[in-house]
Amino acid sequence: MPEYSLSPPECWLDEHGSALYRYALSATRDSHQAEELVQDTLVTALQACARYNGQSAPRTWFIGILKNKLMDQFRRSARQVSLDEEEDDGDWAGAFNSRGFWADKPAGWGNPDELLERSEFRELLSRCLALLPQRLSHLFWLREVRGEDSEFICKELEISPTNLWTMLHRGRMGLRKCLDKHWAQGSFRC
Repeated sequence: MPEYSLSPPECWLDEHGSALYRYALSATRDSHQAEELVQDTLVTALQACARYNGQSAPRTWFIGILKNKLMDQFRRSARQVSLDEEEDDGDWAGAFNSRGFWADKPAGWGNPDELLERSEFRELLSRCLALLPQRLSHLFWLREVRGEDSEFICKELEISPTNLWTMLHRGRMGLRKCLDKHWAQGSFRC
């Protein structure tokens, strides 16, 4: 197994900054938060570099630190409830009939796998995720993008499984509403 070594700290931003920023931005969809997370990651790496044992590539080590920073941020946001979220519940009251089915059947979006191949749809999905309350967006990213299991998310964010599923439901409904509004018959509309 190869043993790795860290370059001097003054090189870290040039060598790993872009990769760290892209990872943070994919999770937060907020450029300012992504920059702060990269800075926090590099500061933590500087404080912990004496403990780096060379068993993993430096990029892997930096991403591991960034993942911990992201989970810290997600924990903080999971405890905050936005007033907008509370108001959003009422928007779906008329969406279902008395038997629990859609009152107005949602528009077809096409084949989900094919849609994800289209950059236009991925851009819209990213925009819609950015419009969700931050904690819902973070949970959706953890569960659906990173593929983390529910037990891990509940443990890391210190939330109950019921709370997790409620927040994921709200996130999915918010995404559905946004996608219904901006995506019709396989094409983007403003």
